[in-house]
Amino acid sequence: MLETKDIAGNQLKRTMKSRHLFMISLGGVIGTGLFLSSGYTINQAGPVGTLLAYLIGSVIVYLVMLCLGELVVKMPVTGSFHTYATKFIGPGTGFTMAWLYWLTWTVALGSEFTAAGLIMEGWFPSISVWEWSAFFVVLLFALNAFSVRLFAETEFWFSSIKVIAILLFIVIGGLAVFGIIPMSGTSEAPLFTNFVKDGLFPNGFGAVFLTMLAVNFAFSGTELIGVASGETADPEKVIPKTIHTTLIRLIIFFIGSITVISALIPWKEAGVDQSPFVLVFNSIGIPYAGTIMNFVVLTAILSCANSGLYAATRMLWSLSNEKMISGVFGKVNKKGVPMPALILTTLGGVLSLISSVIPAQQVYIILVSISGLAVVIVWMGIAASQFMFRRAYLKAGNDVNDLKFKTPLYPVVPIAAFILCFLSCVLIVFDPAQRAALFYTIPFVALCYICYYAKQSLQKKKTGSQEEVKEVRA
Repeated sequence: MLETKDIAGNQLKRTMKSRHLFMISLGGVIGTGLFLSSGYTINQAGPVGTLLAYLIGSVIVYLVMLCLGELVVKMPVTGSFHTYATKFIGPGTGFTMAWLYWLTWTVALGSEFTAAGLIMEGWFPSISVWEWSAFFVVLLFALNAFSVRLFAETEFWFSSIKVIAILLFIVIGGLAVFGIIPMSGTSEAPLFTNFVKDGLFPNGFGAVFLTMLAVNFAFSGTELIGVASGETADPEKVIPKTIHTTLIRLIIFFIGSITVISALIPWKEAGVDQSPFVLVFNSIGIPYAGTIMNFVVLTAILSCANSGLYAATRMLWSLSNEKMISGVFGKVNKKGVPMPALILTTLGGVLSLISSVIPAQQVYIILVSISGLAVVIVWMGIAASQFMFRRAYLKAGNDVNDLKFKTPLYPVVPIAAFILCFLSCVLIVFDPAQRAALFYTIPFVALCYICYYAKQSLQKKKTGSQEEVKEVRA
């Protein structure tokens, strides 16, 4: 069995198969952003504006994945993009990307545990949200602790439920759009009249760009294939196949769902009070629609939390592997699981959960603001890493045809990916609701760089002092 080794001999085992990686990359994307927040985006930008924003977002993600693909296939290591940034941009950038990504998923764990507890409390009101949240913390910790294969298998089935639910929704909703299945309160097929009856952009064209910010955040998770590459069997075959289907999957699941929702629900009625999926099923008259969708949303929540715990744990392992943090977090057990990193990440998720319900402390709001931007910054790092890697690869006299996976249209693709991600960050300035994210994220990024270089300076001084002592003794 192939293994990913660190310099101390610790090993992560390559036990994930093609179906695992496919579902992990899909499961990390499909979450509450689609099941719950899609109604809000439609309400803000209108049907056509939302579709346009999701199409642009899909292209951005695909460009980033094309960049990541070349790097991952050439160098399949756990914690991939942080490692690539360290090597091809600079260690300070790699260190900062890793902590941004770790924080993204750790903060997400707090909100996911809370959301899962709220759903369960609705079914079992005698048991509190906190008790359910604690149960899910223990459950997901166990799924990640026993073995990588168990995590991958669990995520495969979690994601399968979501995929089947969305496909059924698109098929049933599509039949309703064309009048094959009757909608309550209507005597004729709705078709696509909702798309144009209030104009193409009822809230103005600028709303498309504000919606696009949320869309980019909703697509976060596609980069999980890079994190998992170090534990994937036969990455040269598995990863290209997964990346090439990224755009198709995003269009089918996101664009398909948004099209059906927009056609069946007037954009003014869409919102966040109730899942648009539930609204559609109720309008069609499907029994127990609320219960069914709550189960699917619960599955989506657990799937995202499961993937997030895995991704954040591997980032800590990778930082330790690169000697950027304590070597303790690079240790793995006999099953190939980095337990110290898993424990710290779980504790971080629990602290995030606690801070999310303490109004007196605004820490959680700050963390959420930082994590919201973090993924887009990480995508910028991936694009820049591929650009620098290819340049160094060619400068060393290598033939680009020797690469098993090549980012097409170099350097257009990495430059376009970087610029589009950067614009997504800049556009936050024009949205008062999200502007604070920049005010928190920029200082956090600066702090990461300061911490890294301060640590490097101290190490150099320590090394210099030790050498001086040796010279005196000699």
